[in-house]
Amino acid sequence: MIRTVVFDVGETLVRDDRYWASWADWLGAPRHTVAALVGAVVAQGHDNGDALRLIRPGIDIAVEYAAREAAGRGEQLDEADLYPDVRPALAALQERGVRVVIAGNQTVKAGQLLRGLDLPADLIATSGEWGVAKPSREFFDRTLDAADALSHETLYVGDHPQNDIAPARAAGLQTAHLRRGPWGYLWADTPEAAEADWRIDGLLQLLEIVS
Repeated sequence: MIRTVVFDVGETLVRDDRYWASWADWLGAPRHTVAALVGAVVAQGHDNGDALRLIRPGIDIAVEYAAREAAGRGEQLDEADLYPDVRPALAALQERGVRVVIAGNQTVKAGQLLRGLDLPADLIATSGEWGVAKPSREFFDRTLDAADALSHETLYVGDHPQNDIAPARAAGLQTAHLRRGPWGYLWADTPEAAEADWRIDGLLQLLEIVS
């Protein structure tokens, strides 16, 4: 029985288009160049921030992030960034008595922006707020605390096999790999994705899993 469903954020609930477009604009690079570089470094198994380092070698991403915020060109998130199945799926899970938690590798500000959207969720937290990030075991220990359920009663949903599925399974959680976004499609056939308890193409399919 699934008592709690925990959702990743980027490319699970929220499109990353605006995030990378804003970095492109800040660095003065074409948006398609940044998007292509993000895909390239990810395909090579590198951190997606390496795309920015290719454009501006030696960049301190944290310092530039703060500079963007100070200039009024910082992180933004609103209803248009959500995938269309997010609200109906989360609301339907809650209606069935399932606890809904959102926990992903995001900044402190992203957590504030997500809470500002008034999503149908019992708890929203980010790695920036917790001080630990995926794929660390500490992140999933915090996730289980937030889930308020046993590990086998908790389902973690994410698009990234290595950051979401493999470490969540190692922590004893059940998992659903979402075939969505660059990582969800690119790595859909990896061993890590294949080990997920379920493989889904949209969030409304979760209703069949928890029924």
